[in-house]
Amino acid sequence: MLFDEQSLKDLEFNTILNWLEAFAIGETARERIRQLTPNSKFDYIRAELDRLQEFHNIKTEGEPFPALDFDELKKELKILPVKNAVLEQEGFVRISRASLLVNAILHFFDKREKEYPMLSGLLSEVYFTKEIVDAIDKVFDRKGAIKDDASPELFLIRQKISVVRNQVNRNFDKEMRRLLKEGVLADTKEAFINERRVLAVVSTHKRKISGTVSGSSKTGSLTFIEPQINIELNNELEMLIDDERKEIYRILQALTRDIAGFFPLIYAYQDLLCEFDFISAKTKLALDLNCNLPSISDEPHIELIHAFHPILWKNNKISGKKTLPQSVTLNKFSRFLVISGPNAGGKSITLKTIGLIQIMLQSGLLVPCDPNSKLSFFQYILSDIGDNQSIENELSTYSYRLKRMKYFLEIANRRTLLLLDEFGTGSDPDLGGALAEVFFEHLYNKKSFGVITTHYGNIKLKADRLQNAINGCMLFDTETLEPLFRFSIGQPGSSFTFEVAQINGIPIELIEEAKTKVDEQKVNMDQLLSELQREKTYLERLNKEHVEAQQMAEEARLKHQESKRKIDAKLQQQAEFMETNSKFINGGKKLKTFIDRFQVKSRKKDINQPLMEEVRKYLLVEKSKIEESRLKEKLKNAVPQKENSKKKKAPKPEQDIHQRDKIQVGSTVKLIETKQSGTVEEINGNMLTVAFGFLRMKVERNKLSFVK
Repeated sequence: MLFDEQSLKDLEFNTILNWLEAFAIGETARERIRQLTPNSKFDYIRAELDRLQEFHNIKTEGEPFPALDFDELKKELKILPVKNAVLEQEGFVRISRASLLVNAILHFFDKREKEYPMLSGLLSEVYFTKEIVDAIDKVFDRKGAIKDDASPELFLIRQKISVVRNQVNRNFDKEMRRLLKEGVLADTKEAFINERRVLAVVSTHKRKISGTVSGSSKTGSLTFIEPQINIELNNELEMLIDDERKEIYRILQALTRDIAGFFPLIYAYQDLLCEFDFISAKTKLALDLNCNLPSISDEPHIELIHAFHPILWKNNKISGKKTLPQSVTLNKFSRFLVISGPNAGGKSITLKTIGLIQIMLQSGLLVPCDPNSKLSFFQYILSDIGDNQSIENELSTYSYRLKRMKYFLEIANRRTLLLLDEFGTGSDPDLGGALAEVFFEHLYNKKSFGVITTHYGNIKLKADRLQNAINGCMLFDTETLEPLFRFSIGQPGSSFTFEVAQINGIPIELIEEAKTKVDEQKVNMDQLLSELQREKTYLERLNKEHVEAQQMAEEARLKHQESKRKIDAKLQQQAEFMETNSKFINGGKKLKTFIDRFQVKSRKKDINQPLMEEVRKYLLVEKSKIEESRLKEKLKNAVPQKENSKKKKAPKPEQDIHQRDKIQVGSTVKLIETKQSGTVEEINGNMLTVAFGFLRMKVERNKLSFVK
């Protein structure tokens, strides 16, 4: 199915294509980019994205992929099949470079088939060969000129040309020196006419020179004369050059026949290199816009995390402004999103971000969002954005929108994404709002996915009542009276009509007078929405501060534990060191007493015998202490420590396990460690996605307790 052209125009997809085209090398890739549109053949586009992601990985991981420096071979592919045709010298150079590049690509993927299977699959029609390059290298040198030894005949001809040309130059130089002495030559001395050296003679002396007149200057003051001595040699040189030209033609004709034998391979070169050029351009765009590949769901699903509108992001980057990311989720439980809030608060940008990212994805491009995002494919992406009145067809804005809505109601299905900006506007607010509500309900009943921006209270109320629709709003700072350009899901937003008027300089007296002319219930409802948004913003800030405080406390606790561990280890080391030193000191003191009691000058033969016996006993006792200590250490390492096993926590009672089994999507749970409550949004085996206020976390089931 073809995608809606107006939607591509509304979402400014052509700007993305212009950026993409600038990254392409060859005309084939550029033309393919100009024709690029979203595709509803899901298997095809998934394969395109997988190939692109593989090439993106090659570039981001710094793999040594060959530089895609090549010229397309369209002209050569037209000439090669023609009998007795001859390629130009530049054509052989292009074929040689293409063959070398493809060989390098084959070498790169030689041991990487499993790592990059999708890209490796593109190489099925090409194979490694040096025959093409070798055949061309026999004829051409590195500068692309034909070698002298390209054939024996050419070698002989060029030798003769060299001899004759040298003789011509010697004769000419000799004649010129002679005539210079005679003073008959002009200041320029010589010139080239018809590739022959001729003398520049002052016309008044031309009859003094023997030779053929080849021409004269515009003023007639100079006459160009070919010396008589070189006329015959130059004629011979021209015949040799003609022989050279014919031999070169014969050589190139023979080489063309040889290369034509590789026509299917050269045709595959063209296809492969143009395909890599196309993929490379998309990769360069992805790197330029910080794009990633989200996970792809088979069922309709949109879960954008930290998504950017690429055009806004790039423009803001150029002007030095910050772009706030958006996070939006649409699934089967909340497939229709109604965004409300103040004018110039970012409603349309949020809607366009979702639409443009979806179109980029289905055109085979990576998208500017967190890689943990999750998207799917749609058959139709339909938009109604901006003022599209037509003078030519005499259509007002509202008439145009009604025609678009008729088209939407005819084709919308469960694989349709609707993007409706300022839904219901263009007519009487009450009557237009009522009709918009009917359109909304009918599109909802078709099980389509949709993003709607509106100021109509009945549309917000309808979204609140429908089971699979949800409200969202763009946040507004009620203190500074400025939009925050941040999206919040779960409640409608006030249009802040009077607040926006105030910040744009409308006198407060006029604003107060306007309030008296509005239905009191409507004013009260708008004020209530403002208060709810203020309270929600306040609670989100408190929750954020609480989470940050928890993180800081946990970091401080871990830091304290690490410091304590280091200090304890140091104290233990010092205690062991002191104990060892104490033993050495006591042992030294004891040995000092033995030394002091030892008598050297005594005449009695056995005077020191009692002392030596005492020393022996002391040494035996100390030795036994050391052995006993070693034995205790050995037994300690061999026997399991029962105390540690006793300290292990007993398993949790079965009651807690059964309670956790009750957890399902929508359950309220509590984080056991921090006692923080949240709501389960998704269950994937033992891993649950839980929303704690504005924060979403993936938590293991055993770390949660069931509340209700």
